[in-house]
This record gives sequence, C-alpha cells and structure tokens, in this order.
Amino acid sequence: MARVVNREYHKWYSSRLSRDMELLVFGHAGVPVLIFPTSGGRFYEFEDRSMAASLSGKIDAGQIQLYCVDSVDMESWYNRNVPPRWRIARHIQYEDYLLQEVLPLVRSKNLDPHLVALGCSFGGYHAANIAFRHPDLFTGLLSMSGAFDVVQFLRGYYDDDVYLNLPPHYLPNLTDAWYFDHYRRNTYILATGWDDQCLGDNQHLDRILSSKGIPHKLYIWNTWNSHDWPTWMKMINEYL
Repeated sequence: MARVVNREYHKWYSSRLSRDMELLVFGHAGVPVLIFPTSGGRFYEFEDRSMAASLSGKIDAGQIQLYCVDSVDMESWYNRNVPPRWRIARHIQYEDYLLQEVLPLVRSKNLDPHLVALGCSFGGYHAANIAFRHPDLFTGLLSMSGAFDVVQFLRGYYDDDVYLNLPPHYLPNLTDAWYFDHYRRNTYILATGWDDQCLGDNQHLDRILSSKGIPHKLYIWNTWNSHDWPTWMKMINEYL
C-alpha cells in the first residue's frame, strides 16, 4: 500500500483532561474526518492497521483529511478502579477536549464545511454519540461494527449524564426540532455484518433512527469475521 504524503504528529497538554494528548493528521485538504480508535486504542491504531494507507489515493488527492485522536477509554468506561460516576465524568471531559481543543485545530487547518465522525467497534460508539449530540458540528457519521449501548460498563449506575451519552436511550425521546433539522441535512451510515457481535446493536439503532424519521443507511455485509480490520478496511473504502 502507498504511504500518505502529508502526515503530521501533534501533542499538547490538555487542561480539560490534565494530561498530554496526541493525534495524527493525514492529508492536506478535503472533508475532515475525526477518527476514534477501538476500545482503549491509541491515536496510531488507524495507521498501524494500514487503514490510512488504504485511503492514500483519496487523501493525497485532497478529497479527505484524517484526524486520528487518542482515547481515554481506560480512564472512563473501562476503568473499574473508580466509581461509575467518575467514569462518565471522565468521558464528558473527553468530549469537551474534542470540542474545545481538537475541533479548533481541525478548523485552523481545514475550512471544508463538512466534518465526519468515524469509528470501528467501541470507536463506533464514540463517533455516533458525538455526531448525534452535535449535528451542527458533525455533518456525517460512518460507524463500522459500532457498539452503541455501553451502559453495561457502569454496573447498573445510571444518571442524566449516562442517559445523554447513550444514543439508543436519548434518541427515542428526542423531540427538539433543531436536532431533526440538522439530522435531515447530514449523512449517517451504519455498517455491520451478519456474523458481527454488534449486529444487534446496529439493527436496534437502525430501528430507532427509522422510527424518528432520521435519514440513514444500514449496510449488513455477508462476510466472515466482519468484526475485524480486514472487513473494516473494505467498508471504509466503500463508504468514506
């Protein structure tokens, strides 16, 4: 696979997370794509899995620009050493970091009016959640094998912040016309497979989106080992 011509490494201290955060940028122009890693993954995962290289043609042609962010999953959803309330609070701090620190970087480098959120597996949750919560900022979503109902990580704990960060929970009750006006302008794609462990999550979210009249596409692939990188690489080249 070809290497992407423009590759940038960025690191700074996040006052919102009280730690250093890192990310990679691939490309010089085009639709910006914010890419979340899988469970507990790092900002270099997309590169290590050759996903960025597989898109080198579109990236170097200036059609898309990738922003591969780090995660704090092991400090939030997966952190069993702290109470559930702290886990969801850490996740909220992470979203604040993305909105107040990462997006300004994106907009300082890229003036394209669109912005896509993308992720695989648990990264698909992050992508869907931020896209549905902020449809004025994110105009597209591509989730591959997304795991959307993550309340299981909190061992029964539930509060308003948990509710407001679980798309299968808050979308059914959403009535604000502002959101639906934006949803109708945006592009939402869910991709999964018949043997995907997250197939049920995707079918459930598909039913919710359909019931609310939110335009979207659900693609179910007839392939083996659909919850894995080789399939995700094919999906991303098909839909991004």
